[in-house]
Amino acid sequence: MPQSSEIAVEFRDVGFDIVGEASAREHRRKILAGLNLSIYKGETIVLLGRSGSGKTTMLRLINHLAIPTTGVVLVNDRSTADWDTIKLRRRIGYAIQDIGLFPHFNVSENIGLVPSLEQWQTPRIEARVYELLNLVGLEPEVFARRYPHQLSGGQRQRVGVARALAADPPILLMDEPFGALDPITRLELQRQFQYLQRQLGKTVVFVTHDIQEAFLLGTRIGLMYEGNLVVLGTKDELLQSQHPEARAFIACLNAWEQGNKI
Repeated sequence: MPQSSEIAVEFRDVGFDIVGEASAREHRRKILAGLNLSIYKGETIVLLGRSGSGKTTMLRLINHLAIPTTGVVLVNDRSTADWDTIKLRRRIGYAIQDIGLFPHFNVSENIGLVPSLEQWQTPRIEARVYELLNLVGLEPEVFARRYPHQLSGGQRQRVGVARALAADPPILLMDEPFGALDPITRLELQRQFQYLQRQLGKTVVFVTHDIQEAFLLGTRIGLMYEGNLVVLGTKDELLQSQHPEARAFIACLNAWEQGNKI
């Protein structure tokens, strides 16, 4: 269950279309349609679905990288259209699969970027960098001065999560952050994420196409299919769903479990 009854993010009848051209005629491709969803403070909601189902678009709508075609997205009961975009994005951490660390910045500079933009004093930034490196399982004395090319994929991902948390944002968006990692490192970081969430209690929207990851990390799971939210609930509620897309994902899980018994 969510840790709070307060709503952090809300989608109200949200649609999102991409406008393009075909044979010199304007046409629209619907990415999201009639989406209604309340995300509560302190919960980890996992958006599960195939590629192209609309998961990443939902994240982009939350931090105003995309604008709804219809409906409204609210953050703290305020439309994203009414927020100052910079202030909104600095209240929202964003961790993605390819991390996007600046190669010419060392680890400390990458993590401290947003706090420096927020004009934190240098001692406060340094203390925050060391705090976060410890929190994500990297020794500050060893890693703070290293550059991204000197890190493994798992280490870079940890730094990416630390950077997303640097200014202590109340909301964290995570777009398949562990998807490119080997299975052992991925499990390590999933467990690290669980530890972080217990410590910090952030509102997290986590995108994945992996049902195992969804079951492991999610307070609730929202199953997306062709731009629609077709199931929303706990792991047990998803397992009980008779929606064809839910059954397809569960069949994949069952096949994986059977394969591991061979």
